[in-house]
Amino acid sequence: MNKKIVIVGGGISGLTLAYLFSKKNIETKVLEASNRLGGRIHTIKGALDTPLELGATWFSDAHQNVLSLLNEFHIKKFAQFTKGVSIYQTDVSVPPQQFIVPESEMPSYRVEGGTQNIIYTLVSYLNQENIQLNTDVTSIKEKGDELEIETSNGQVVQADKVIVCLPPHLVGTKIKFMPHLPESLNKLFPTVQTWMAESIKFVLEYERPFWREKELSGLLYSNNGIISEMYDHTNFEENKYGFTGFLNAGAASYSQEQRKGFVLNQLSPLLGDEVLQLSSYHDKIWNDKYLISDNHIMNSPHQNNGHPLLQESYMNDKLYFSGTETSNQFGGYMEGAILSAIRVADQIKI
Repeated sequence: MNKKIVIVGGGISGLTLAYLFSKKNIETKVLEASNRLGGRIHTIKGALDTPLELGATWFSDAHQNVLSLLNEFHIKKFAQFTKGVSIYQTDVSVPPQQFIVPESEMPSYRVEGGTQNIIYTLVSYLNQENIQLNTDVTSIKEKGDELEIETSNGQVVQADKVIVCLPPHLVGTKIKFMPHLPESLNKLFPTVQTWMAESIKFVLEYERPFWREKELSGLLYSNNGIISEMYDHTNFEENKYGFTGFLNAGAASYSQEQRKGFVLNQLSPLLGDEVLQLSSYHDKIWNDKYLISDNHIMNSPHQNNGHPLLQESYMNDKLYFSGTETSNQFGGYMEGAILSAIRVADQIKI
């Protein structure tokens, strides 16, 4: 009899798990609370069809499992553009400093077509009927040899194995487990740092790379102004142009239109008035209910990522946890998410 495996969470970890099981001819059901797949991978299209990253973007040669997946899917990588003069704003009273980024032996890479290309390709190998969006899991109960999953819309799903691929903090606040999980695990959940929580990512889109024409790299680091860091966001084919980067935490208190104004005001003295001729502006504050709860605690970077308790099985080897925060290597990165999926796929013997 085929085992029923349910994966809670349709980010890169959950979808990689589903893909790994599919290679063993094992079907899984993926339950995703939001209205899209990808989790913290979120590529949108600009007004000119430029792939713009509001989520996970970069990886390196150290991330061997990301590279392996790209090779397997015949998706190309390309190096982050850094050629030319970069800018560092140290203080409002000091003129901006210029510097050249040296050629790196460990460059940062991006994904051809946008990081969401990985998600689209993973999904293409899966049975679409087994992927449910807008399905928020509220409880997981042990019922004999099975687990019973309840959702906010009243759906009940039976499973032999359940793999929860959500940030541990969210698991501890959103899902009720019966019988209760060990107290040590419940105490751990809120202390695990959630990668990207409260981050604010922004993107700008342009018809031409005017900064490159001025021999500027598009790279900006700043200790003042709404932008804390920014990078050239030209696509793989070099025919779509823009910037991506991060805003400081205080930017969340402004409206999106206000944030856009502050971004342009900061950039125009540095890059020229061409900055104002943008095709589109977008940003995303990573604080929605699919990533953090109302009583989210800000923890130290990577705090308790890869904790041993997150790598054990529970409910008599029927319940497992995956996701980048559970990985003891590269926790918080796409590499960690894929590594966690590989670990759980190896743990579950069917």
